[in-house]
Amino acid sequence: MRAILSVSDKTGLADFAKGLQKLGFELFSTGGTKKALVDAGVKVKSVSDITGFPEILDGRVKTLHPAVHGGILAKRNLPAHLAELDKNKIGLIDLVAVNLYPFRETVAKPDVGLDEALENIDIGGPTMIRAAAKNFPHVLVVVDPADYKVVLEQLGRGKVELEERKKLAQKAFQHVAAYDTAIAQYLRSDAEGFASELTIALQKKYDLRYGENPHQRAAFYTEVVAGGGSIGISSAKQLWGKELSFNNILDADAAWNAANDFEMPAVSVIKHTNPCGLASHKDLVEAYRRAYSGDTVAAFGGIVALNRPVDLATAQEVGKVFYEVIVAPGYDEKALELLKQKKDVRILEMGQQKAAAPSGMDFRRVSGGFLMQTPDFYPEEKLTLRTVTEREPTQKELQDLLFAWKAVKHVKSNAIMLVKDSTVVGMGAGQPSRVVSVEIALKKAGERARGSVLGSDAFFPFPDGVELAAKGGVTAIIQPGGSVRDEEAIQMANKYKMAMVFTGVRHFRH
Repeated sequence: MRAILSVSDKTGLADFAKGLQKLGFELFSTGGTKKALVDAGVKVKSVSDITGFPEILDGRVKTLHPAVHGGILAKRNLPAHLAELDKNKIGLIDLVAVNLYPFRETVAKPDVGLDEALENIDIGGPTMIRAAAKNFPHVLVVVDPADYKVVLEQLGRGKVELEERKKLAQKAFQHVAAYDTAIAQYLRSDAEGFASELTIALQKKYDLRYGENPHQRAAFYTEVVAGGGSIGISSAKQLWGKELSFNNILDADAAWNAANDFEMPAVSVIKHTNPCGLASHKDLVEAYRRAYSGDTVAAFGGIVALNRPVDLATAQEVGKVFYEVIVAPGYDEKALELLKQKKDVRILEMGQQKAAAPSGMDFRRVSGGFLMQTPDFYPEEKLTLRTVTEREPTQKELQDLLFAWKAVKHVKSNAIMLVKDSTVVGMGAGQPSRVVSVEIALKKAGERARGSVLGSDAFFPFPDGVELAAKGGVTAIIQPGGSVRDEEAIQMANKYKMAMVFTGVRHFRH
């Protein structure tokens, strides 16, 4: 039996090779893999001993040869194939262990040039993997060091079952597909528009107990992106608590995105992906108190995210409420020690991720396909505010209006945010009618609605929402504008001496 070993990731390589030798395999290898094996005391030959041809073009051509691919692709149950190999003096190859050049790691380096990137595109490796995977009933293909142990165990028992061979082949094809996806992403990185064909590479982070509901199976996958590492909730390090659920991850992502959207210290409290509490203040503990005050009932059992490291004073306040998950860039030692006293909370550390334009694309699943769009990000410095009422907003109102505008994009449409002192005091979300969202926000705010400002993710189709807000004590409104009844809404605002600002930008979130 013969095996070719040619790997970039050399984890467990020496032990695997020694195990194969004990089972009677003759080993062949190339370049750095051969050197690593020789250094580990493993007897290994060069692939050139198979091909009878040296490596050429600085190693670009090593394994692209009929003596390699004939030995891999021949079907052992076809006498004609075996006779043809014998005629051409080609020996069978029974196992291929290959993983590929570190392309993603290479293009992630700062200032990497095109030439270096191209040199890290593997050609021979994917070809051998695909050939072995195509012929998996006869040839074992191993791309993941985690599979070395099971392969050795089954070989030691005298047979690798067809189901295991098929599993290894599936993994091999997926490995190559993810690799090719990274290359295509890199080459497309400065292109405009949307590609006519597209693949997404995902890597399983871990299985989940279940999905949104107990009868649904689920797992958490992270997107594998050329030149970039994990970002957002996928990069979180869990410091404490039981495993995250499907819903925990969704809500923690929403909480972190909302809090991290602000440059000032900010805190968001999330329930069912909507920020029922959101506030910003120069003092983190005060930002937390204000965010919690947004809806003290809904906060129970929710998710809280802070965009600054948690100190002891803030931890003492956060610890007074039961939260499923706490998300923050980091935690002081004493703060973490205090929060760990709550056994049912999960504590996530995000590291220092600054508020910035989100990268990547936004995908939405629909039956039979995906919708794809750029992220909902509109820089504040590009926002052109236009006062359309007789009264201009005061400086304080303008500050709250800008806060409301940034906050409202994190709320499901139809979305209404009432804000006072950079604090959400009332929210209406996900209603088919915008005026109903206004009603809900006012009801949630109660007396705090008086003197607040209102942010609306889209225009008011009728002036009734504006009038309702005015009667509830709202003094200013920020909204996109663009309705055929804009003038009616403006006149209603003028009637109640409200200030109204148009942005010309919409923030729907379905």
